Amino acid sequence: MSAARSVRTLLATGLVAGITVTALSAPAVAAAPPAKPSHAATQQALDEAVAEGVPGAVAQARDGKTRWSGTAGERKSGDRFRVGSITKTFTATVLLQLQAEGRLDLDDPVEKWLPGVVRGHGNDGRRITIRQLLNHTSGIYSYTEDPALQEKLFGPGFLRHRYDTWTPKQIVAVAMAHEPDFAPGTDWNYSNTNFVLAGMVVEKVTGRPYGKEIENRIVKPLKLRATSVPGTDSRLPEPNSRAYSKLTRETGGPTYDVTELNPSIAGAAGEIISDTNDLQTFYRALLKGRLLPAAGMREMTDTVQVSPDLPGVGYGLGLMRQKLSCGKEVWGHNGGIHGSHSEAQVTRDGEHSIAANLNADWTGDTQKLVEAEFCGTAPTKR
Repeated sequence: MSAARSVRTLLATGLVAGITVTALSAPAVAAAPPAKPSHAATQQALDEAVAEGVPGAVAQARDGKTRWSGTAGERKSGDRFRVGSITKTFTATVLLQLQAEGRLDLDDPVEKWLPGVVRGHGNDGRRITIRQLLNHTSGIYSYTEDPALQEKLFGPGFLRHRYDTWTPKQIVAVAMAHEPDFAPGTDWNYSNTNFVLAGMVVEKVTGRPYGKEIENRIVKPLKLRATSVPGTDSRLPEPNSRAYSKLTRETGGPTYDVTELNPSIAGAAGEIISDTNDLQTFYRALLKGRLLPAAGMREMTDTVQVSPDLPGVGYGLGLMRQKLSCGKEVWGHNGGIHGSHSEAQVTRDGEHSIAANLNADWTGDTQKLVEAEFCGTAPTKR
């Protein structure tokens, strides 16, 4: 797999490793941005997603104090959904808050907080820092790439194992059975194992589960009423629409309802449930400096290059920067988990944002929604 393809598949799909969904397009040559993005273009992108086979699509955008919502197919504007790897920004924010409080240092070795956990097959937690977990430069193998686990949880085996509970230690053990992708700090590769470990560090430092820290530090202060960290609860709160998957790399064949699942397989890398309104509230507050001090925001937005083939894309600490085709720069994350693909992006000043979800994991392209909202470009059929 090439570096460019790695970014498009692993970053865009989040937890749904091995199931092809949205591609993160390489930025085109910058053009003059339009005077005002068109919500009509964003609605057209939603409609096209459904025309391409997504059962339902929902988006909400805010520009200053104005707010717009759009849906297509079997969706309602207030639907809740699994956000997948968008969870990573929440987890990273908590760790940066703990650093600001002097309770840890992002340059601490993982071994300091999780002795003996990152060991075996060339893995060594003494040589990996918390910072390298958060910006994906640790080299640790992503457990969602393990072939046996893919078959069990992302393939047909999902129907038998959807309610299984996984502990973080069990998840990390899957990754430790593999050699590292590279020596710490020498390259970049998206690894869900990094953030499972990050959640374990939060628990070791605070004495409480990472999810409880997210609730106390982010969800409650920002009044995110649709956002939850479900733990092992397999239900999706109302209101919602169903989530669908082919449970295969192929786009044909039967479609399965995968709405209910035990999200412990995702943990601090991807288990949060939210809606389009809450996601924008979170990212706007984050980029405006309401959750972290200025020093913490500088660290979070200090990005590393993800691939020479994608010069406009950088990854900070649980936060991605990308330059769009019209030259605009946005910050946020996307995320995939069974039957759900989500997107949340905001300008650096926190004033213009979009959050969206497609309730399918084999088709649809949330990057089209981002381009439509910020650049006013209608999607083109492929």
